[in-house]
Amino acid sequence: MIVERRVELRFGRESRDAGTHTNLSAVRQDGRCLWVAGDETATIERLTATLDADGLVTGYEGHATVALADLVELPAGPEEEADIEGLARSNGWLWAIGSHSLKRKKIKPGQTGAKARKRLASVVREDNRFVLARLPLATGADGLPEVVREDGGRTAAVLGLRRDSITDLLEDDPHLAPFLSIPSKDNGIDIEGIAAHGDRLYIGLRGPVLRGWAVLLEIRPDTHPDDPRRLELLPVGDGKALYRTHFLDLGGLGIRDLCPDGDDLLILTGPSMGLDGPVRVHRWPGIAEVDAPEVVTEEELPLLGDLPYGDGDDHAEGLAVLDGSHGPGTRLMVVYDSPAPERLTADGGVLADVVRLPK
Repeated sequence: MIVERRVELRFGRESRDAGTHTNLSAVRQDGRCLWVAGDETATIERLTATLDADGLVTGYEGHATVALADLVELPAGPEEEADIEGLARSNGWLWAIGSHSLKRKKIKPGQTGAKARKRLASVVREDNRFVLARLPLATGADGLPEVVREDGGRTAAVLGLRRDSITDLLEDDPHLAPFLSIPSKDNGIDIEGIAAHGDRLYIGLRGPVLRGWAVLLEIRPDTHPDDPRRLELLPVGDGKALYRTHFLDLGGLGIRDLCPDGDDLLILTGPSMGLDGPVRVHRWPGIAEVDAPEVVTEEELPLLGDLPYGDGDDHAEGLAVLDGSHGPGTRLMVVYDSPAPERLTADGGVLADVVRLPK
């Protein structure tokens, strides 16, 4: 896959100071706007397209930010990061999901011996990471989409406040339960992608990768009958199970993001642990129209191509299908965590890639 061009994403001063533009982990298009999120805050950002005389998008600016804590209750309060790793948009809702992961402390520069060993032995749980939020989308006075707390009978709601998070569901799972106590970058549980279709959410795990097989979860969230500001999970399929696991042969890579493309699902893949690449995009054809199989072979997941990656930087983490304002044919936007220095602009922006899908 060839990067056709780059477009600048410009953020306001507060988000730049928080490092959001250098920690992008999710992106979705919504008309003239992009919804993006970084993994070091508990906020969602909206950017609005700028167009040239021919109506082609040249960049995104007009940054607006919304704090998750202004919309839903967060288990650890508004100050702790939520490590948002995925955004999805469907049927007038915006979904945001945290990584649901533990983290092992890093050795600080210059540390050796006992202090370094102590940090490597420290594993931290941050409760805001373990939420799934469903947020109403409305049209603002300026004609642009906005995330609101309430819109008519629709209310922002969250899953993960009362030991009902996605990882709580997995405590007895024969494949995933052993990984719940393992930090994300050690091949532990690490959610990094989400896609919505109908009443289903598909959730992609960067880790664990099980003997080369990546894991995708399927759930059906709905409004909790006792509290409109909470979510509950409904059974998936004919039984009583509240989730399904699907195992995908992605060449030993984990899932970095998911994005619908019609009835298909595009899958951004990358290493499960702290490696730079390879980074690839696969297609899962017709997933929205079938009862998805539990085991999906390499032949059923055609490779669309490889994406560039850096040496310690340029980690592709967000993928979005773009509309015709970016040119004819199907194009993707790719945003990067830890962008290379040449992606950072003099105006405080960051460059995202526009990639044309092969026919």
